[in-house]
Amino acid sequence: MALLERHLGFLAALRGAGLPVSLAEGLDAVSALGALGWGERETVRTAYAATVVKRQSQRTTFDTLFDLYFPRMVGGGVAADGLDEAGAAAVGRDNAGALGAFRDELAAALESGEAQQLLDLAAEAIGRFGAMPGRGPGLSSFSAYQALNRVGPSDLVDRVVAALLGQGMDAEQAERVAGRRVGEFTRMVEDDARRRIAEEKGPGHVADVAVRPTIDRLDFTSARKADLAEMRREIYPLARRLATRLTQEHHAKRRGSLDFRRTVRASVSTGGVPLTTHHKPKRPHRTELVVLCDVSGSVANFAQFTLLLVFALRDQFTKVRAFTFIDHVHEVTPYFKPGADVTEVMADLAASTSHAALWGRTNYGRAFTKFTESYPDALGPRSSLLILGDARSNYSDLATEVLAQMAGAARHAWWLNPEHTRHWGSGDSAAREYAAIVPMVECRNLTQLGEFVHDLV
Repeated sequence: MALLERHLGFLAALRGAGLPVSLAEGLDAVSALGALGWGERETVRTAYAATVVKRQSQRTTFDTLFDLYFPRMVGGGVAADGLDEAGAAAVGRDNAGALGAFRDELAAALESGEAQQLLDLAAEAIGRFGAMPGRGPGLSSFSAYQALNRVGPSDLVDRVVAALLGQGMDAEQAERVAGRRVGEFTRMVEDDARRRIAEEKGPGHVADVAVRPTIDRLDFTSARKADLAEMRREIYPLARRLATRLTQEHHAKRRGSLDFRRTVRASVSTGGVPLTTHHKPKRPHRTELVVLCDVSGSVANFAQFTLLLVFALRDQFTKVRAFTFIDHVHEVTPYFKPGADVTEVMADLAASTSHAALWGRTNYGRAFTKFTESYPDALGPRSSLLILGDARSNYSDLATEVLAQMAGAARHAWWLNPEHTRHWGSGDSAAREYAAIVPMVECRNLTQLGEFVHDLV
């Protein structure tokens, strides 16, 4: 692959992973590398990062893709290329003696914490113990799982801890350092397996299947605990960016429609030529928003993030009321106090789930019916209804006529569904039936959520 082709492929992979890299930024990267040179790999990494990465949350994805398109070495490296046939056979041998010697060397490297030595051992581990030659078409010839299973770095923790204790560390610090070093080595082995598979199948193949999307494009329903914590930190910066953008757009649209009568009258003094146009005063309209959230199972995270974003932007609405449900309805508006701590709000929402369930099984029809009975004044001609949920109702009565009544009572109605559209209507999903009454929008990540809320207000 030529250098230009590799550069273009790298930028395309970044865009595919959710990083907004423009054509101008790609040219900036070329200019920076023209000035700095391509001789040092870390210099190349820094130049690319400085020109195309906009936020710290994107850096992990950037580094993973950079290592695929600009690997630190090819194959087994220079050392492996220089071996004679006997040496090459020895490196490739996987037996008890070779494994024991490698584990001793790895333990010594983990004790010293020498990063370069660990990188070299990670590459050797994949070459020796992770190679699977002769596999069928479409299957990879290297496996990080197989290499780690054979080497067993986690089994060396006690040896490393004992060595660190001998160096004067206390027990707690030694265990923490040993665990971190073993974790770093495990990541190095996984990275080297990806590097070799990228050599075999092309970096684009690995980028498509092995690189996690950036946090703003990660699905709510597949996020891990650490991802959810990072998403919470992203909510209020996202709200600030949205609020700034909305304010700018509102100022740009401050003028109302053309006042034809006043414009013609003003043109009399200039012989009928309208030099100055006059406009009718713009009548500001702010929506009263009513949010109804399914908080059952995996969609609870999606509902909580949407509620947090809406309430962070509550100044854009006249009034906001929020309700949660599973098969019963509970109002949670009081939890969103001005200046409330995000952690406390999330804890209150989690605790309120028990009030949203009577029988414990999601039932949209029953929830809609209870909402109209318990809160008949919540919806009106000045309010907009926003429903959050996956529309999976356990094959219960859907009460579509009640939903139609709710949508008819509101000025506008929308439904955000965290499932991919291809799953709508599958199994117990009533998404197709409900979408025929209320416009339903796919909303699986923070990016889609931000775009929808911008259009909403």
